[in-house]
Amino acid sequence: MHTVVIGGTGHIGTYLVPALVRLGHQVTVLSRGERTPYQSDGAWRRVELIQVDRAADDAAGTFGQRVAELSPDVVIDLICFTEDSARQLADAVQGRIQHLLHCGTIWVHGPSVIVPTREDAPRRPFGDYGVQKAAIEAYLLGKARRDGLPVTIVHPGHICGPGWTPVNPAGNFDLGVFDKLAQGSDVLLPNFGLETLNPVHAADVAGVFLAAIANRSTALGESFHAVASDAVTLRGYAETVAGWFGQEARLTFASWDEWRRTVSDQDAGATRDHIEHSPNCSMDKAARLLGFRPRYSAVEAALDAIGWLVDNGKITT
Repeated sequence: MHTVVIGGTGHIGTYLVPALVRLGHQVTVLSRGERTPYQSDGAWRRVELIQVDRAADDAAGTFGQRVAELSPDVVIDLICFTEDSARQLADAVQGRIQHLLHCGTIWVHGPSVIVPTREDAPRRPFGDYGVQKAAIEAYLLGKARRDGLPVTIVHPGHICGPGWTPVNPAGNFDLGVFDKLAQGSDVLLPNFGLETLNPVHAADVAGVFLAAIANRSTALGESFHAVASDAVTLRGYAETVAGWFGQEARLTFASWDEWRRTVSDQDAGATRDHIEHSPNCSMDKAARLLGFRPRYSAVEAALDAIGWLVDNGKITT
């Protein structure tokens, strides 16, 4: 089976591509060529790497045809961010492939209402990223119903893994928060620290894609979450990370208006995005239809990434 992975050298592809090779797929990866996988694996020697500029090809209206001309059986699109881009690819591969898998995001839901949130919950996305991803999903699943497009959508949460910075217990990406927890210093959290995050290990996200391919008949025309089996509060996350470092969390709290003045605009924006969503998504559908259950809990996924940061001197203990 020939599988084309678009954007296959990033977080998810680091785990997904070698797994596909080991399962016997002939794998072609399309990427800008600006990044190498986060972990080395001998399986990459059997992968065809093609350098492309998707944005330029989309603007020229040629990207979808470029993919179709590779004659794939399966296409996994990890880097589609606009409905127009999705339309170009879907139109080009319609009737020519067995399975199109698109990487979405749990941000399509907007703020959590009833938790754990299921895939069929009413959508209230906000922010350009969530709105665009929701539009892509609506288009692709609509095309599946109308025209038989063989598509599956996978919605990851906050992806974690060795090699990059996970979201921290303050809901942003400031490594200094981890430094403070490691050193037993005071950490200020917004509100009462009871908003939630939904981390997931990149290996588990890859696992949902693999399970969807293996269970094609039940995966077609469906969307699936790819998160840990649990969510974690900011406060609980901070306490667990501090304990992992052998410290007791020294947490203080402030109202949002007070708290945001203590951080950069960039960090405040990231935190607000996370706490306004406060995701807590269900993995029941993936278990029921695909037989998939995450290997890592929310905190285990984050700690695997934190351990790498410590080993590489990026967190001061």
